[in-house]
Amino acid sequence: GFAGLGLWWTRGRRAGLVGAVGASYFGVVDVWDEALSTLSLMSVAVILALLIGIPLGVMSSRSDKVQRIVRPVLDAMQTFPGFVYLIPFTLLFSIGPVPSLLATLIFALPPIIRSTDLGIRELPSGVIDAADMFGATERQTLFKVRFPLARPAILVGLNQTINMALSLVVIAALIGAGGVGATVVRALQNQDVGVAAESGLAIVVMAIMLDRFFSGLADPTSRHDTATIKRLAIAGVPIALVGGVVGLKEFPSAVSWHFASAVDSVVRWAQINLFNIADSGIGTGPFSDFVTLKFITPLRELFSQDIPWPVMIALVALVALLLAGWKLAVGVAAALGSIGLLGMWELSMDTLAQCLVAVTMTLMLGIPIGVWTARSDRARAIARPVLDFLQTIPSFVLLIPVVMLFNVGRVPGIMASVLYAIPAAIHYSDLGLRGVPESTREAATSFGASGRQRLFKVDLPLAAPQIMTAVNQTIMLVLAMVVIAGLVGGGGLGLETVRALRRSDSVGTGFEAGIAIVLMAGVLDQLTRAVADRFRPPAAH
Repeated sequence: GFAGLGLWWTRGRRAGLVGAVGASYFGVVDVWDEALSTLSLMSVAVILALLIGIPLGVMSSRSDKVQRIVRPVLDAMQTFPGFVYLIPFTLLFSIGPVPSLLATLIFALPPIIRSTDLGIRELPSGVIDAADMFGATERQTLFKVRFPLARPAILVGLNQTINMALSLVVIAALIGAGGVGATVVRALQNQDVGVAAESGLAIVVMAIMLDRFFSGLADPTSRHDTATIKRLAIAGVPIALVGGVVGLKEFPSAVSWHFASAVDSVVRWAQINLFNIADSGIGTGPFSDFVTLKFITPLRELFSQDIPWPVMIALVALVALLLAGWKLAVGVAAALGSIGLLGMWELSMDTLAQCLVAVTMTLMLGIPIGVWTARSDRARAIARPVLDFLQTIPSFVLLIPVVMLFNVGRVPGIMASVLYAIPAAIHYSDLGLRGVPESTREAATSFGASGRQRLFKVDLPLAAPQIMTAVNQTIMLVLAMVVIAGLVGGGGLGLETVRALRRSDSVGTGFEAGIAIVLMAGVLDQLTRAVADRFRPPAAH
């Protein structure tokens, strides 16, 4: 009832009906208690994030000094894959809801701080001056002027915080958080794809409902039908009381429907018929073998065996030196050397090989699609709901469809990484190309440049900084998913971390693997940022 009323209020009657049906799905597939457990843990984490993040955002917006302190911390927090946050809290608090809650809180905190800071900083100065002229105190200006005007930006940050919290709460099932995530983890471990699909769809439904509700709150064009909602809520009170008296505190077990067996049948059919279609050498099996034998294995052997580790460190440090100077070179060399000292070099090179393959595949698909959407509003309208859907789904759930097609191993992890990262590649490519001045395009056309020439000699070079941002974000997202892919046998640091979280006697090894992940993420992040800075035009004076 609450789900339906909430979506009706923010999105309209049709959304309200969809919300009620979506909430009912949790009970229909018998994950009602698990869904409420996930929702409650996530809600506590989000409330704490708001209590901490909004005041920090306000402080940052009012003081450049505070912003200079907070900003690099937030950058670092968003560089780390979410999976990594589970490890230190597991070391401190063992397993259970407490480390899950703390890890979720830290992971979900940056968006609400950034959005509050940005929303308040971008307010028109004239409005604040008018409030001062009318004698408003600092407190009155904050609560009656700044917060109301910054509300859309803050709600956008809240929406992102909720999505990030949900994604990590699901993963936190590995350390005893329970909920729907625990059901999905058990199903994936047992290769019970049907049960994983049922429970994973519950997570998707929850994510979409929360996203639609809070994005509706943030949308200034939404019409909130408050009067109707009040009448429905009042009418619903006696119904809820009667339900409690007659024992409807839990979802009725008689209302149950499962499609796990149907999914299992589809999986068996796909694994038999799509593995090698009519012995043609085309199918999931040959594709998986091709990617593994031609790319993953050669890259892994190149990085870990063919190139000695001192040479590898020296080469990367040289690249950093040429890009940004000796400070970055020293930092990169220190980070890579630390990975070796931790005994994680070979595992890290395995993860790096998977990351590079997934990034290449993502960019080969994402940049052309970004070019297409930048040139056509209709194409953008077609792509947008698909990209929104992929961005709403918690990363953990993307493992399910690829396991259906590719079973387990490194390739399904890479394919899930591509699905997770491709929205960012498309978005930033589209944004960069749309930002090219129209006058520049017209000048190129007037000089006789064809559409292809204008794209490769004008549009792409001018959009290069944004495209490098796409590369940076793609690498970070892929690295996060390659680690999560350890759940389905992805190998490398991800598999080592998953083993450590499953076994209490291996937490130390998992902590070392987590540090290696953080160091690798930092190296890749700084190198791609340095490349982006090289492409960025000099600031006008």
